Amino acid sequence: MKQTERVSVTHEAVVVIRQLKQEHGDLMFHQSGGCCDGSQPMCFEKGEFIVGGNDIYLGDIEGCGFFMSSDQFEYWKHTRLTIDIVPGRGASFSLEIPLGLRFITRSRLFTDDELLNLKEVVTGEEYLELHNF
Repeated sequence: MKQTERVSVTHEAVVVIRQLKQEHGDLMFHQSGGCCDGSQPMCFEKGEFIVGGNDIYLGDIEGCGFFMSSDQFEYWKHTRLTIDIVPGRGASFSLEIPLGLRFITRSRLFTDDELLNLKEVVTGEEYLELHNF
């Protein structure tokens, strides 16, 4: 049985991620818990955001690692996250902002069956060691 992914991405967001990859190379995402934009997915060039032991790796979207702080994960651990893109300009440093777009996170609770088969998460440090980040 296939494991339940914790994070996915819409087709519309994939198009933007591919465009950003062409311009910037390998990318990564971190679910911001910041003050300016609230909680939103932030897209960075791979390695531009420092991932550490307080971060959790949830999985990949379009080949990009997706991370969030362990504090936030405690709140979101029972939800399936779907990364989408919408028109608008956030007040962040995320790479899509100059395009007049912003990534957003849509969420829903996992079903009982999905909860039984969730993919395990690893800390940011474990991810770095496994992927020579």
